[in-house]
Amino acid sequence: MRTFEVEDSMPVYEVKSPIAKTSSPLRLITTPVSAGFPSPAADDLEDEIDPISWVIRHPTSTFWWRVEGNCLWDVGIRDGDLIAVDRAGKRRIGRAVLAVVDGAVTAKILRKRDNRYFLAPANTQEHFPDVELNEDSEIWGVIAGVVRRYPLE
Repeated sequence: MRTFEVEDSMPVYEVKSPIAKTSSPLRLITTPVSAGFPSPAADDLEDEIDPISWVIRHPTSTFWWRVEGNCLWDVGIRDGDLIAVDRAGKRRIGRAVLAVVDGAVTAKILRKRDNRYFLAPANTQEHFPDVELNEDSEIWGVIAGVVRRYPLE
């Protein structure tokens, strides 16, 4: 079994799972979109961009997972979103990660307190418990990006 290292050499173990998929390039408009006050429209088009390739830095080690629940609401990850999880990403304190704890898969923020690692939620509106990591826990990968789809009808 392959091990990974986390800050202060916490072992994490490899798990086999999901699949990666490629996408097609799209046109990117270089003018930023105002999310506050409206700004004048512009016709500035940049080169093509493949949004999925922009999120995925390591295609052979990135997998897509569907999120269930809102414990990462404050970092912009919602119920039903797709998250790109990069197995090659550096596991660092404060990063959103996907982990396997007691056989269950969960996405939370990697934290450390009193020389012990744990997973913390990021939702100030609802209460979600911290999840203590044990020797059988695995930090499966780092969340590299999120995709959300809105209804059009």
